[in-house]
Amino acid sequence: MDELLKPLRDQIDNLDTQILELLNRRAKIAQEVGRVKNKTNAPIYRPDREAQVLRRIAERNPGPLDSKDLQTIYREIMSACRALERRNVIAFLGPAGTFSEQAVYDCFGSAVETLSCSSIDEVFSSVENSDAEFGVVPIENSTEGAINRTYDLFVRSPLTISNEVSIPIRHNLMTASGNMHGIKQISAHAQALAQCQGWLNTHFPDIPKRAVSSNAEAARIAKDDPTVAAIAGEIASKCYDLRIVNAQIQDEPQNRTRFAVIGRKDTEPTGKDQTSLLVSVKNEAGSVYKMLEPFDRYGVSMTRLESRPMKDRDWEYYFFVDLVGHIKEEKVAKALEELKDRVAYFKVLGSYPI
Repeated sequence: MDELLKPLRDQIDNLDTQILELLNRRAKIAQEVGRVKNKTNAPIYRPDREAQVLRRIAERNPGPLDSKDLQTIYREIMSACRALERRNVIAFLGPAGTFSEQAVYDCFGSAVETLSCSSIDEVFSSVENSDAEFGVVPIENSTEGAINRTYDLFVRSPLTISNEVSIPIRHNLMTASGNMHGIKQISAHAQALAQCQGWLNTHFPDIPKRAVSSNAEAARIAKDDPTVAAIAGEIASKCYDLRIVNAQIQDEPQNRTRFAVIGRKDTEPTGKDQTSLLVSVKNEAGSVYKMLEPFDRYGVSMTRLESRPMKDRDWEYYFFVDLVGHIKEEKVAKALEELKDRVAYFKVLGSYPI
């Protein structure tokens, strides 16, 4: 066996040496890019540029590696190269081990500094006060719908959306021992318990369920108490040294949460972009139709329309709108120019890569 494997391993070693040399050559060029950015005060993190790189990798991939796996590798390469200039500080809804933290790494790679926040409000304020350069906040769950607090904060915040990331919500049952012997309680966030209710009722109907502030908090409790099992993501099992008893116990296998990257940076068009708006209309007949009509006339596709009541006015609403396209695209720009004159309030929350 060793005689057969040795020449193959020698080839892999030679290729690894070449890859290492090429990666460092790439890093040196990235350092030169950083020096140019410093002279022009350009941002280190460019989601539009990184989206183009990841798409090109997928388009040119001949296999056998899966394109998504290659994109994960390249995301880490870009993250490491960014860190040579400076590590971005990213605020997220904590504590450590949450799906929000996972969204940070899925978007920025692992070569960043993270700032755990106790609430979505604190994520916004951390970026507004420059304690973090960007924040990652949940905006929509595929089964539970809109995250209303995030939408409410966009009304008053000067921050915009510069990127988005959607991650699968995979709930895992975990304990300190790796089994359910002696378990007297199953803990998780109330939403996670609801999303796993069918599975729990089938497999552990007699064990009491307890809602806590977050899945990560449930994992922390399970680490210290061998009679408690937690429901949380895989990242929590690593953070709190727990072992997964049953993986992916959520009732809806396609459950996903969409997160927005918030900051102060605008992005350039990439060819596959989305624009988010915040508008309000007068409380009169036909006002919503007048708001939507320019999108139809200019051929702009609307993918989302979400309403939220105004806090200071009875029976009046804000509308959150997602459009396909970038504000610098001609048809989008024309539609938005007309829209401004038809609504009582208008705000672009950002154009960013899909």
